[in-house]
Amino acid sequence: MSAVDFESFVRDLARISGEAILPFFRSSIGVENKAGKGAFDPVTEGDRAGEAAMRRMIRQTFPAHGIIGEEHGTENADAEHVWVLDPIDGTRAFIAGIPLWGTLIGLARHGRPVFGMMHQPFIREKFWGDGAAARYEGPAGERALRTRACESLSAATIMTTSPKLFDAETIGRYQAVEAACRTYRYGADCYAYCMLAAGHVDLVVEAGLKPYDILALVPIIEGAGGIVTTWDGGPAAGGGRIVAAGDRRIHAEALRLLNG
Repeated sequence: MSAVDFESFVRDLARISGEAILPFFRSSIGVENKAGKGAFDPVTEGDRAGEAAMRRMIRQTFPAHGIIGEEHGTENADAEHVWVLDPIDGTRAFIAGIPLWGTLIGLARHGRPVFGMMHQPFIREKFWGDGAAARYEGPAGERALRTRACESLSAATIMTTSPKLFDAETIGRYQAVEAACRTYRYGADCYAYCMLAAGHVDLVVEAGLKPYDILALVPIIEGAGGIVTTWDGGPAAGGGRIVAAGDRRIHAEALRLLNG
């Protein structure tokens, strides 16, 4: 499949998932809790409808490809090419009517992320990359994505979805990094990583991520000139404890604090 065909296919995936999800946004949707007693991990019909629509299109076009999705499980995970899907990353924002959520569409080859897109259909924004370059398209037009230089954490803006998502072992380490930064923002889920790729923030630190939470974002960040790893400096595509930075200098500084 040519590059033009691939781009068209991914755009169609984004379009059909958006068409499936948007009728549920800011509506009287039912919310289920996937977590056990005492925890909250919400899922909506929008999540399920968006992922089901993408799965149908992938199966029809690339029947040999594998699929890993948050809502409908794993198919053919040992395939050379595996799509990794999160139909609504930021479900808490979604059910609150706040448009800081997005559809994550990732493609891995031999387990390595080779393409990723974050699509926000309500705002009509797309962020995508292949590890070598990254681009943005939205109401303000289209442009290349590029992270910004930041020589020290003391000048950095850090983001995380919520400090409440860290456990007893990791919260202190996160707080040490946050305290070293100039300022912080919470609550953006996948948007935090895209704002890093766009050069608006400098650092994202999170824990407890699944592959579908991060794999699609890796080629966007790397394509924009940033770096994203686990807290021990390993590959980020498998999820877990993640640190993303627009500048390698503050990535190294954050790793020292996270592992200190």
